Order: sequence, then C-alpha cells, then structure tokens
Amino acid sequence: MLFRLKRNYTHGIILKRKEFIRINPLLDLHKIILRSSSLDRKIRVDVYLPSNTEDIYSTLLLNDGQDMGQLKLVETLSQYFSVEGNTRFAVVAVHANENRLREYGVAGLPDYRRRGRNAAKYSDFISQELIPFLQKEFGILKEEHQNVFAGFSMGGLSALDISWSYPQIFSKIGVFSGSFWWRSSNTGTAEDDTSRIMHKRIRESDKKEGLKFWLQTGTQDETKDRNKNGIIDSIDDTLDLITELKSLGYNDEDIVYEEVEEGEHNFNTWSKIFPKFIEWAFS
Repeated sequence: MLFRLKRNYTHGIILKRKEFIRINPLLDLHKIILRSSSLDRKIRVDVYLPSNTEDIYSTLLLNDGQDMGQLKLVETLSQYFSVEGNTRFAVVAVHANENRLREYGVAGLPDYRRRGRNAAKYSDFISQELIPFLQKEFGILKEEHQNVFAGFSMGGLSALDISWSYPQIFSKIGVFSGSFWWRSSNTGTAEDDTSRIMHKRIRESDKKEGLKFWLQTGTQDETKDRNKNGIIDSIDDTLDLITELKSLGYNDEDIVYEEVEEGEHNFNTWSKIFPKFIEWAFS
C-alpha cells in the first residue's frame, strides 16, 4: 500500500512518501521518505513494527539502515517476536548515503581529515526532526519509553555521541566495532591516543545517570597497532573508552563488552552477535 503526501511539521521535516508492507504475520514495515531541513536533503527511514500490537513502549534506533539485509534484521526480529513473553519493540533504521562520512562522527568535532563536519546537522536531524516526527506519527521514542540507539563502525560512534547528548531519550547504547580511533591528529604513533575525540568528550563530561552500554569488537577488526602493545587499535580504543566511562562512575553492571574471537569488521560478524545484543537491550 503506497501513500504519497506532503505534510509540514513545525520542527522542519516534511513527509514526502510512506509505503506500508506486511513482511510476515509478526512484522510490519513502513518505508518513509522525509525531507530534512537540518540535512537539506531527502532521507529514507524504515520503521519496523510488530504486527497486531497497539502499544509499543520500546524502540531501537539504528544507523546505516541501508544495510539491514546484511544484518539479517527481519530474520532476527521475526525469531525474537515468535517467542511468547519477549518484549515487542519498534525498530527505526535510518539510511545513510554518500554523505555518511560527513554526517557520522562527533557533533561539532570533525576528525583530522574534516570527516564528520556535518555530524552536528545529523544530530539535529535525529533529535529535532526525526524523533518528534516518530512521536507524532507512531507514538514511539517518547522520553518515558525504553529507547536504544545502536550502530556499526562510524554509525556506532554516531549513536554513542547522540545518545550521550540526549540521555533523556536513550537509556541504552549499542556500538559494534565502533570507530573510537576518531581523532583530531594523525601521527601514526601512540601519541594519537591523546587526540581521540570521543574519549576526550566523555572525559570532560559528567556522568549521564541511567545509561547502559554494549560495546563489541572483533579480534580481526583490523591489523593496526599504534602503540605496538600487541593489541589491535579497535580493541585498545574500546577498552580505553570503557576506562573513561568507569572514571565517571559507571561499573560492570552498566557496561557489556563483547570481544568476538576471529570477529571481523563486517556485517557477517555483527549479524551473528546481533541477536545477543537484542536480548540484552530488551530483556
């Protein structure tokens, strides 16, 4: 069923197109095209809802919505919803395009190559446009709900950054092979550790009460080892981020760290660990 319409919202977003698909008896999909004033472009958002469920009080927001086939999202959700007693939750998958390396990152703090220079605009799109739209259209992502934001690689860095800014909306954060190498300088040595942007942002923040974190790496995420300690940077950067979080007062009950043996930096690895993340996020 396809609807074409144009509706203005006070928060600057326009609904351009909406298509409804019943994927299976357990799962519905609303394919939406929005016009964002923050990003000055159209953006596709897929909203997955459990079928025949009127009240939904939990939502998973995902970056890189264009890759949900590789994540095996439909298979994972269908399996999860088939189990009696499991939480029924919505999934909102926001598609990225060729602007991905400009829009993902840490808001207001691009890296040494100016990547992420539009991350503040993407954060504004999520917080000021998309969330109010979804609250109005679907009744989801309200402050009183249990909301989770997750992403992969650069999308994971973005999810953590935005959630850190809006803990009143998001209570849990999932980062798969996060790009925590994101830094303001690049000497190729251990000195780069001092310029890692997300680590610095957390270190200079106060604790956000109630936040919980899922952080995953794979032992084959990469081969680089800046400080020559025998541990790849992906793992080092993530473990150092956990140290920063614990310095603010978070503990092992707040942080789950999953290191996947032989895990790689791709959706083959992430799709295999994703069901375990869902159990953590909505148990």
